[in-house]
Amino acid sequence: MRCWFKISGVLLLFLANAAAFGQTGGYRFSYEFYNTTFNIHVSSSLMVKMPDTLSEQYIRSSYRQADSSDYAAVVDTLLAYKEKYQLNDWLYYQLIRRTAQAISPKKENYERYTFYKWFLMVKSGYDARLTISDNRIIFYVYNDEDISDIPFVMYKDKKYMCLNRHDYAYADLNKVPPHRMISIPEATHAFSYKVTRMPDFRPGSYTEKEIAFTYGHKVYHFNVKLNPEVERIFANYPVVDFESYFNIPLSRETYGSLIPILKNNVSGMKQKKGIDYLMRFTRYALLYEDDDKNFGKEKRLSPEQTLFSEYSDCDDRAALFFYLVKEIYNLPMIALLYPTHITMAVQFDKPIGRPIVYNGKTYSICEPTPQKENLSIGQISASLRNTPYEVVYAYKPLNKISVR
Repeated sequence: MRCWFKISGVLLLFLANAAAFGQTGGYRFSYEFYNTTFNIHVSSSLMVKMPDTLSEQYIRSSYRQADSSDYAAVVDTLLAYKEKYQLNDWLYYQLIRRTAQAISPKKENYERYTFYKWFLMVKSGYDARLTISDNRIIFYVYNDEDISDIPFVMYKDKKYMCLNRHDYAYADLNKVPPHRMISIPEATHAFSYKVTRMPDFRPGSYTEKEIAFTYGHKVYHFNVKLNPEVERIFANYPVVDFESYFNIPLSRETYGSLIPILKNNVSGMKQKKGIDYLMRFTRYALLYEDDDKNFGKEKRLSPEQTLFSEYSDCDDRAALFFYLVKEIYNLPMIALLYPTHITMAVQFDKPIGRPIVYNGKTYSICEPTPQKENLSIGQISASLRNTPYEVVYAYKPLNKISVR
């Protein structure tokens, strides 16, 4: 009897809330977004119907309805959250995806879900566009960065990247006629894929991973805090340029569980030995596997993903090594891209081994990926010794950190 009364109470509360929704002419949605609960009120006038058939007419009529609704309250809430938590565009897009999912679940109707993503993006100021190809709704956004591995179209000397490529695994979206894209003239902002700040996740949402490696006949152990949400953030993240890639940071809890310990471990070492320690940590504390075998395609992992993943390759280790050296020593560095490999070189007061000269400065190679040889600072694998390379990123610190 008590159980029945409790269930009935919940049902009555639900019915009361439903009635309240009807009275206020809208719906309240609430969901967890990283470190907070995100609450939003959506006017019933913003709720467009599902399409009987996908057509340009459906998109335009849905836009007219949504544009005449009280959408501003939704967009203002989204933009206020973006500003408060300093979300980069990519993370803001994840918030928009979650909001569109709350308003119109993806499994319920993909076309209406995509419409809401587009509508919220354009009303946030981004030059986002929709088009229809082979009875599929395709979602583009203006982006002027060097992005690889996702389709794009050029229109009036502007590049538009496909934001829903992952939903059409085998479609050739590069052949979509760009002149048929539906746009909103006042939405002009470019979208950026740069991630320069990670969210502050709830501390309780982290797991711990034990990492160990041997240096100088001593075994060093680390219990690194990692958040599974990071993998979801970057699930559909494209291959960005090396500058953007190398500057993706760790989240706060992961940083606090690793960087202070590494700083402490190298505090009594001279600079060269400390860099060697970080190089060998990156090389031997993690298991290696090629991306083709691990993911079936090229995939660059952020430093936190590399720590989380069971396997990682040379791109991932180069980015992690760069991040560790930048945070602990803040020395100038360059990334050297070979046809089948990438490695790092660090600028010391005096070069070590065979120097790399770039823009009048000398750098010493620090190989963070396991090789057949046990390479020291200043040494390159014999297989790459006479192979041409390209410097794809050069880091010059604004203020050097002194670590003794």
